[in-house]
Amino acid sequence: MKVAVYTLGCKVNQYESEALTELLEKEGVSVCSSGADACIINTCAVTAESERKARQTVRRAVKENPGAYVLVTGCAVQIDGDRFAGIPGVHYVSGSRRKTELVAHILKLRDEGIMTTGANVCDPALCPYEEMTVSGSGRTRAYMKVEDGCGNRCAYCVIPRARGPVVSRPVDACVGEARRLAEAGYREIVLTGIEIASYGEDLDGVNLCDLVEALEEVKGLERVRLSSVDPSFFRPEICRRLGKCGKLAHHFHLSLQSGCDRTLAAMRRKYSTALAKRNIGALRAVFPDVRFTADVIVGFPGEREEDFEETLAFMDLPGFLHVHVFAYSPRPLTEAAGMPDQVPEETKRTRSARLIARCAENEQKTLSEEVGRTVFVLFENGKAGYQTGHTGNFIEVRVRTKEDLCGRILPVRVTGAQKEWVEGTLLSGEGETGK
Repeated sequence: MKVAVYTLGCKVNQYESEALTELLEKEGVSVCSSGADACIINTCAVTAESERKARQTVRRAVKENPGAYVLVTGCAVQIDGDRFAGIPGVHYVSGSRRKTELVAHILKLRDEGIMTTGANVCDPALCPYEEMTVSGSGRTRAYMKVEDGCGNRCAYCVIPRARGPVVSRPVDACVGEARRLAEAGYREIVLTGIEIASYGEDLDGVNLCDLVEALEEVKGLERVRLSSVDPSFFRPEICRRLGKCGKLAHHFHLSLQSGCDRTLAAMRRKYSTALAKRNIGALRAVFPDVRFTADVIVGFPGEREEDFEETLAFMDLPGFLHVHVFAYSPRPLTEAAGMPDQVPEETKRTRSARLIARCAENEQKTLSEEVGRTVFVLFENGKAGYQTGHTGNFIEVRVRTKEDLCGRILPVRVTGAQKEWVEGTLLSGEGETGK
C-alpha cells in the first residue's frame, strides 16, 4: 500500500506529519508523493490564505491520486470541518488532535478492506497531549514537539480555537526522544510547540527551564535551541537559570509582533515594549553573544504612522539578526477582523518594505560584528565548493572546502560578512559546544 502525506503550515505540523510517516513505514506502508492508495493532508489555519491553500491542496491530492482514500486533518479542519468534509473525494476528516488514529484507519483499509468514513473533530480542550515521536528527519538538527495548545487570546489569532488549551509532554518523554535522536547522530534539537513559553503550566511545578536543564544530561546532544518564544517569558530570574545551561543555543526567536505599546495593547499581547526591552537586556546580560530573530506584524488595524515609526525604532536594538515581516491580513473568527480603522493594503505594502529594508541594514551590521571572531559551526550541507552551517547564535557560515563536514561542529575564523551570511576559514579542532 502507498500513502501520500501532504503538510501545510508550521514546524509543529511538519513534526506531526513526520511522526505519522514513521508510524506508517513501521507498518510496512510505502510513503510516496503521488499515485497513492491513500492520502493524508495535514492542514493549517493561521490565516485565511492558509485555509484557502489547504482546500486547494486537498483538491490537488484528490486529482493526483484518483480513487485514493483521502483523510484530511489539522487546524483548518478543526475550524471548519464541514467545509472540508464536503470537498468531493474526501472520505474522512479529523481535527488537530487524535491524528495517530489516521494510521489505524489506513491499516484497516489495507488489512480488512474497510474504509472508515465520516468525521471525528473532537474538542481539543477534552483531549490530552497526543504522544508522537520521530527518529529523525534526514537533517543535522531535529525538531522535537514538547507542547500543544495556547492559552493566549491575541486579537488576530485563531490558533487557540484550533489547538485548544496548553497540554505539555512529560519531561521524561522529551528526554527519551532526545536520547534517541542523539544516538541517531543529531547534534542539535529544536524544541517546538504552539506556545512553548507555556510549557509545563498544566504539569505540577514544571516549566520550560526544567526541560532545558533535563536535556543538559543527554549524552551526544550538543545544542538545544528554542523555537518561537513570547518575550514576556524571559524574566531576569528565568534568564539566570537558562544562563547556566551549557547546551542552550544563544539564539532566541521572539514572537514580538510589534514595537509599539499602543499596537501591542490592541493586539491583546501580554507585554509592553518596556518589558520586552528589559527581558532582551536580561538575555544579553547572561549571553553576551546572543542574537535574535523575530516576527513582526505590520498594518494591524488602527496602526498609525507614528505607531509604525516606534516599531522601526524598536528593531534598531542590538542583536537582531533577521526579522520575519508580515502584513496584517484579517482572519475570520478573530476579534481583529472586525476592528475599525483597517489599514489600506497599499500602506501595508509600503510599511512592510520600509521595515524589511531597515531590518536588512541591521542584519548587515550584526553580521559585520562577527568578522575576526572564532565561532563554532554545525555544518549542514555543501554545494558549489562551500560547506554551510550555523553557529549556536544562528549565524549562517560558509567555508570554502571540498571536504564533507556535514554533522560536525567545527571552529571557524570569520573573515568576511555578506548580505545574509558570513564566510570564514576552517580551524583545527572539534568537539566544542560553542554557542
